[in-house]
Amino acid sequence: MSGWSSHLVLVPILLPLLAGATMLLFDERSRTLKAGINLAATLALMAAAAGLLYIADSAGFDSPLNVYLLGNWAAPFGIVLVLEKLSALMLMLTSILALASLVFSLARWHRAGVYYHALFQFLLMGLNGAFLTGDLFNLFVFFEVMLAASYGLVLHGSGVIRVKAGMHYIAINLVASFLFLIGVSLIYGVTGTLNMADLAARVPQIAAEDRMLLETGAAVLGVAFLVKAGMWPLSFWLPTTYTAAAPPVAAVFAIMSKVGVYVVLRLSLLLFSGGAEGPAQFGGDWLLYGGMATIAFGMIGVLAAQETARIAGFTILVSSGTLLAAIGTNRVDVTVGALFYLVSSTLAISAFFLLIELVERGREFGADMLAVTREAFGEYDDTEAEDDADVGMPLPATMAILGICFLSCAVLLAGLPPLSGFIAKFALLAGLFQSAGPDGAGTVAGATWAFVALLILSGLAALIAMTRAGIRSLWDSDEDHVPRIGVIEMAPVAGLLLLCAALTVQAGPVMAYMQATARSLHEPGSYVQDVLATPRSLPGALEHRP
Repeated sequence: MSGWSSHLVLVPILLPLLAGATMLLFDERSRTLKAGINLAATLALMAAAAGLLYIADSAGFDSPLNVYLLGNWAAPFGIVLVLEKLSALMLMLTSILALASLVFSLARWHRAGVYYHALFQFLLMGLNGAFLTGDLFNLFVFFEVMLAASYGLVLHGSGVIRVKAGMHYIAINLVASFLFLIGVSLIYGVTGTLNMADLAARVPQIAAEDRMLLETGAAVLGVAFLVKAGMWPLSFWLPTTYTAAAPPVAAVFAIMSKVGVYVVLRLSLLLFSGGAEGPAQFGGDWLLYGGMATIAFGMIGVLAAQETARIAGFTILVSSGTLLAAIGTNRVDVTVGALFYLVSSTLAISAFFLLIELVERGREFGADMLAVTREAFGEYDDTEAEDDADVGMPLPATMAILGICFLSCAVLLAGLPPLSGFIAKFALLAGLFQSAGPDGAGTVAGATWAFVALLILSGLAALIAMTRAGIRSLWDSDEDHVPRIGVIEMAPVAGLLLLCAALTVQAGPVMAYMQATARSLHEPGSYVQDVLATPRSLPGALEHRP
């Protein structure tokens, strides 16, 4: 990279910052202007993310990383931004969800509260910075920017339920931030650095008497991000918060739980993937069994949920648990499937959150609870019986489109063919069986079979819950009202589902990218060398090592 393109890595951070700051200059009477700025910035952000993904994809596995030295200070002393395959993938996924959520909100939700557009851009700044940063200190900075913006967004629209869930969300994440600081302080006290590449180089050299302090700091830091990822038993806040949030906010929040997964994946393989005598695969068993417990908890929640929105909330836990358990296996083949699953499940869950609002629009509050009551106690009203003449009448176009989208979400979340959810779960299962060998005997083999069983059962639970919810929401004879839905609301849902279909059609190239990403994550030596060996040049120049 050379010329103007060398600074493209700054765009995902600077563009949301400037857009958000600009919108703060206008009051809420200029909401149309703010919406235009927000939309233009998000479209530009998507274009920049697509460019960075192309750059990361065009570089071969052995090619050096794109390292941006801010202020022309070489690592580990200065701030570095690192663009590689995983960070580029997360940037692209974030921009896609952001555009879909924003377009959906422009129908009416952005008028439900103040500072929506500015908070939206600051959230994107925090997310993108967390994916690009190369040191723990700035990871904390971007983490806090992301959380501060999310505090305002989760309360967007007010309401007693939303405010109550928002207060719980704020309190829990403040505790997680406090744990983050403690963990970072312990790690810095032992190693004397917070640069991730420098940490990876120093961890194997830590004296035996200091290793326990290092592992304690890593464990505390891990707990902070496992709270965000929603690992059981740290996940009790997540379904309630995501259910109470406004639909476009919940849709973009689908990527926030993946921030914790991203950091756990990055640091566990970079710092503790092997080579060091003590901390090799540190915490791997905890991630494996904790992830499986999260899948089980989410699966039970999905079956027990009496509201469709809570099904979506517990589905996030199933997704996070699957990814955490896959990371805990410490296998390249499993990581490949996990990365594909991350993209597919995040797109599907985001589309589901948006779709729920459309499907349930106009329904009375507590309609799902009343339906469960009728099922449990067998209450039946003769007036609910339909005449034979009504059978076979064509459905309105709106309900037909909603039904197709709902069915697509059910297929994706259950992991059924032919969509990308099936390919993702199949890749995970194939990776688990391919990595089983002589070293997979005994306990490991038992854990592998348990993971396989949970993957299959979680899909069955999602299918049962989604079928039940679809019947109540779309075929309930009590509902004669067809919701009024605008194109601007339907387009984001259809777009996200079409992207899942594109993942299915282009599964070969996408899986090849995931394989290259997984290989680079499990062989962190090149990451360490490229970051620490990037030479100083012009201030902020993005350099390739020859």
